Amino acid sequence: MFSHIVVGSNDLDASRSFYDAVFAALGIGPGMSGGDDRFFYASEQGLFAVTKPINGAAATFANGGTIGFSAGSPKQVDAWHAAGVSAGGASCEDPPGIRAGGPVGDLYLAYLRDPAGNKLCAFHRMEG
Repeated sequence: MFSHIVVGSNDLDASRSFYDAVFAALGIGPGMSGGDDRFFYASEQGLFAVTKPINGAAATFANGGTIGFSAGSPKQVDAWHAAGVSAGGASCEDPPGIRAGGPVGDLYLAYLRDPAGNKLCAFHRMEG
């Protein structure tokens, strides 16, 4: 549905440490440099980038926005969440666990805020 996601950061070192940790928990390698002001993570499903804003203004997070990442199992969701908290992220919403997904079925979810305040989710769709 999408080709890439880009989030802003005012502290690229903190963001790189955080995203290297949470993406490693999902089996994705460390960020690749895109110059002094950005870095990228690539998988078969798409591209994720972290950058200082091009316009020179401070980076801010989207109020009401969430970026979701697919995980292969509840165990992988838990590992993602633990890696993020250990790497400077903050747990938000309810603790990791099953949420009734309505028309999409039950999901195993975990939520984090990255060091810049962006809201992230890792989820695994539970089998029937």
